[in-house]
Amino acid sequence: MSNGQLQLPKSLMPLIFLGIVAIIFLSKSTVTLDSGEAGVLWKRFDGGVVTGEAPLGEGFHIVAPWNEVIVYEVRQQELYEKMKVLSSNGLDIQLETSTWYLPKAQELGKLHQQIGENYLERIIKPALRSAARSVVGRYTPEQLYSSKRDVIQNEIYEETKIILDDQFIQLNEVLVRDVTLPATIKDAIERKLKQEQESLEYEFRLVTASKEAEKVRIEAQGKADANRILSASLNDQILRDKGIEATLQLSSSPNSKVIVIGSGKDGMPIILGNQ
Repeated sequence: MSNGQLQLPKSLMPLIFLGIVAIIFLSKSTVTLDSGEAGVLWKRFDGGVVTGEAPLGEGFHIVAPWNEVIVYEVRQQELYEKMKVLSSNGLDIQLETSTWYLPKAQELGKLHQQIGENYLERIIKPALRSAARSVVGRYTPEQLYSSKRDVIQNEIYEETKIILDDQFIQLNEVLVRDVTLPATIKDAIERKLKQEQESLEYEFRLVTASKEAEKVRIEAQGKADANRILSASLNDQILRDKGIEATLQLSSSPNSKVIVIGSGKDGMPIILGNQ
């Protein structure tokens, strides 16, 4: 030791050098993939991207230091997209969508080799925009604003899926989050819908009033028919029988009375009471 400095034996220098090389070798030869990730192996001296084998899965892996592992997220991901499209009559429509997608894990090698890591910008966005323009261009603003939104959403999904089917990407869903029309068109549609609603309500009131009037007429007709039948059935003999029956009931009453037989109209008795 001289001047306070530690001198390492020369025999240790090669060991230290080998230790540093080993550390570098190990750091270049290991890779750890987190949950939801998969790795594409690229072999420098053996054909480049490996496409005929399954990609590396989650966990710890040892690879040759001269090779490379490209990491992809294989979870479902979301693409939020806001775009301007044209309706069937040429009006600007602003469409907001959410697309759920993920790369096909078993085909990651082909995806990396033929498209690359930037597959979202290169494939998915152009496919979605093309499908949206094609579908929306078949409908009027009124249809987009009201009754056809679910239909449009399904059609955009189906057309986007066709484009992506041979691009090593799995499309799970396309959701139409919002449809924004020009303010003047939106106001006109809302006024029209309000008028249609008021017209339907007026027609409903007319139908209800008509049914109520018909109900009253039927009830009145029924009462009239019942009275006519009752009047037709009350002949003189029935009336006399009812009168005799009433006379007998009154005669048994404890109240004092005078009954004159045969003195009334049609020979009916006349009853004279205390009053």
